[in-house]
Amino acid sequence: MATYAGVHEKGTFSISDLINNAKRTKHCEKTGAIALFIGVTRGETLEGEQVQKLTVEAYEEKANEVLVKICDDLSKKPGITDVQIHHLLGEFNIGEDLVYVSVAGSHRTDVFPVLREAVERYKSDTPVFKKEHIINAEGLASEYWVSEKEKQNP
Repeated sequence: MATYAGVHEKGTFSISDLINNAKRTKHCEKTGAIALFIGVTRGETLEGEQVQKLTVEAYEEKANEVLVKICDDLSKKPGITDVQIHHLLGEFNIGEDLVYVSVAGSHRTDVFPVLREAVERYKSDTPVFKKEHIINAEGLASEYWVSEKEKQNP
């Protein structure tokens, strides 16, 4: 059963918290590898527009529920001792951390595939919403929710 997962306001959870949590699990004596994914604010959209900052919001109750379920599911895989997903909320400058995912397991070969699955599942299943504040090629500032733009440009 996953102990640690959820959304947090920016500044209330860190990469150190993540690593310390992973080392304190009840199965830590079986852990021989911890793999991490850190999602950061990218400075450019897929269309090449300059991103000034990113605003991240969530339907927090549902997001926490989904993240815990993903972690619980993946923690049951053979060789896995802990899975954590922590998504940060607030305003983010370029290069700032947005999300931490960790998978701990007996061996490195156990953790990498599960880390990838954890990232793909949180990206597709969690109600987290991102607004990009951009400057387009003509130098004009605008902002949009990323899901709105994806609908316009599938």
